[in-house]
Amino acid sequence: MSFWSIYQHGFARVAACTGHTVIADPPANAEAVLRHARRCAEEGVAVAVFPELCLSGYAIDDLLLQDALLDDVETALATIVAESAGLLPVLVVGAPLRHRDRIFNCAVLVHRGRILGVVPKSYPPNYREFYERRQIAGGDDERGGTIRLGGADVPFGVDLLFAAADLPGLVLHAEVCEDMWVPVPPSAEAALAGATVLLNLSGSPITVGRAEDRKLLCRSASSRCLAAYVYAAAGLGESTTDLSWDGQTLIYENGALLAETDRFPLGEQYAVADVDLDLLRQERQRMGTFGDNRRTHAARTADFRTVSFELAPPATTDLGLRRRVERFPFVPADAERLALDCYEAYNIQVAGLQQRLASIGGPKVVIGVSGGLDSTHALIVAARAMDRAGRPRSDILAFTLPGFATSDHTKDNAHRLMRALGVTAAELDITPTARLMLKEIGHPFASGEPVYDVTFENVQAGLRTDYLFRLANQRGGIVLGTGDLSELALGWSTYGVGDQMSHYNVNSGVPKTLIQHLIRWVVGSEQFDEETGKILTAILDTEISPELVPGEEMQSTESKIGPYALHDFTLFHVLRYGFRPSKIAFLAWHAWHDRENGAWPPGFPEAERGTYSLGEIRHWLEVFIRRFFAFSQFKRSAMPNGPKVSAGGSLSPRGDWRAPSDGTAQAWLRDLERVDPKEA
Repeated sequence: MSFWSIYQHGFARVAACTGHTVIADPPANAEAVLRHARRCAEEGVAVAVFPELCLSGYAIDDLLLQDALLDDVETALATIVAESAGLLPVLVVGAPLRHRDRIFNCAVLVHRGRILGVVPKSYPPNYREFYERRQIAGGDDERGGTIRLGGADVPFGVDLLFAAADLPGLVLHAEVCEDMWVPVPPSAEAALAGATVLLNLSGSPITVGRAEDRKLLCRSASSRCLAAYVYAAAGLGESTTDLSWDGQTLIYENGALLAETDRFPLGEQYAVADVDLDLLRQERQRMGTFGDNRRTHAARTADFRTVSFELAPPATTDLGLRRRVERFPFVPADAERLALDCYEAYNIQVAGLQQRLASIGGPKVVIGVSGGLDSTHALIVAARAMDRAGRPRSDILAFTLPGFATSDHTKDNAHRLMRALGVTAAELDITPTARLMLKEIGHPFASGEPVYDVTFENVQAGLRTDYLFRLANQRGGIVLGTGDLSELALGWSTYGVGDQMSHYNVNSGVPKTLIQHLIRWVVGSEQFDEETGKILTAILDTEISPELVPGEEMQSTESKIGPYALHDFTLFHVLRYGFRPSKIAFLAWHAWHDRENGAWPPGFPEAERGTYSLGEIRHWLEVFIRRFFAFSQFKRSAMPNGPKVSAGGSLSPRGDWRAPSDGTAQAWLRDLERVDPKEA
């Protein structure tokens, strides 16, 4: 398979189709299905779902009992089967079918010239505007059977799963409209039995508010079942004797809306999205209670039948990627969602610190303030925690500790911020002590040589932490850590007597790419006064730097270890989903190769909206792999307490991430070899 094929990376392209139904004209409706099917095949769609009773029309009442119509339905279905022989998608069409002296409202799954199986509607409704049981039999007890269609017996029942033998993880289950609205939907049992893509063929006339109800149910089903949910409702052409139709289509994946179409369309339309089968599998592996629930319901789920088929997806074709990939997975681009995330993240940190202080007798807070993003954010978290506890901000003992390379700009920002917040502020110059230590250990710098090695850097980082701990001893406080989640992932900290250590670290669950947005939110939501907001904005404009090495140019962290944008992208997909590096590279290229493609988080500076080539992505991905898997775990194994903030995960050995300190990166590096930048 090609690196550029979605099917190489565990995706399946699905479509939810709706169009103009012709009442009681199955040949015309079959041709509409095939028009959709051919378009979907051209776009590499694996599964295409159509509305309920789309071959006959849904709102036709007693016409469903007419032999002439039912004969035409079977003929139209045979046409679809024959014409599907050369098409890629599994076609899931709605049809009224005769079986054992009754009419069943069915989902028929057709693929490459054969009927894979037929699933009857479990719960035909008979309330309010619905009167289906007059014509339709309930199929909830149909299990283990067959139905005679086209001269052959094919599987029939609500106990059917349809699995692609050549696309691991693509396991389909179909239910029909009302089945989604009952307390225990058939799809819930099917998901426990192994279905990953749940399909709903719906009639569902529209009334005020019903579209949001459908979205709620689809989202809930996809989230609870750790599955994709593909929904297609009837549109124009259905009878408007007493009802109207909006043709709503939806595709959800694990609670996230991947695609939808405009409602009340004038013609045929379809929603298309690439479902991540790896993501669903990983979520189920991690959520052990999903498997526990399966065991609880084993009597119902153990006897599901599986129909296997060969999808034969386009393995070498670049089909693009039909799903939104966030450039910053920890930072949503949607303004409303980002504001909510920032509100929650900030208050998680504040509440965590407030509780920790209260539980250990209300000590003062000792913090080092550099004028950079991380210490700035930790300081404003501490200030709000004191406010909430009814304590004076003067109980925060803030120290700026300039070293050999500290710039006037960052030091000035630190002093201005401390004054504006009203904390107890002081400056403690570490350079005399650092010179003494370098001299006593015989470092070349002490003899005037410009040697700025790791020892030179760590002497400064270690002394800062050492001073803070001794000051906390002296003044009845605890040291508040400021290092963030991204630095923990990369091991970008000085171990032990250094910035890796503190008594409590409010930033340990916050990635670097989120911190700037948290500070912007603090300013924008006026958590502090206007003067403090101006200082915070000035700090946001400062380049990330450890400021440990003297020189004319500011020492840049990202020039050494790589862009945090890419590292946080990788961290999220490793930590939350366990994705292999080749897949992460594929996703990162789609997120980052074109600055005009896709949304940026609100407030993200225009000048910083860059792009990355596949070669750059691969290079920094290798840096991440080596640092994360083979180097820095020993630092995380001894990390201080701090609150988990993001659903993307934390790196605490007591929480989301437990790993050996002496692990290797070979498995990840071997997979990374599959990424060849020359292919771009």
